[in-house]
Amino acid sequence: QVQLVESGGGLVQAGGSLRLSCAASGRTISNYGMGWFRQAPGKERDIVATINWSGATTYYGDSVKGRFTISRDNAKNTVYLQMNSLKPEDTAVYYCAAKLGITNWTYWGQGTQVTVSS
Repeated sequence: QVQLVESGGGLVQAGGSLRLSCAASGRTISNYGMGWFRQAPGKERDIVATINWSGATTYYGDSVKGRFTISRDNAKNTVYLQMNSLKPEDTAVYYCAAKLGITNWTYWGQGTQVTVSS
């Protein structure tokens, strides 16, 4: 089992930055693909960014390309999401997830709220 705990959310003005962290416990995530997702009220959960086990391959949703950066530190069993140039439409609960290989996203955190004011 992998437990994921997100942190770093909060209230920020448009144009500001936040850095989310996802700390894993239970087992090492060095072999896991990791992802960040978000869900705004009344909307479906959308993919924000993913990173493969080594950090060599990343993917970003169109709405965050050029503004967000996903990274990982396997030694610390932690994944990060650096969010710059935040917009009000980035307001959502952000979730961290983990998966092994090409399986479905198996493990999820409880989420952290990000609110961007205009």
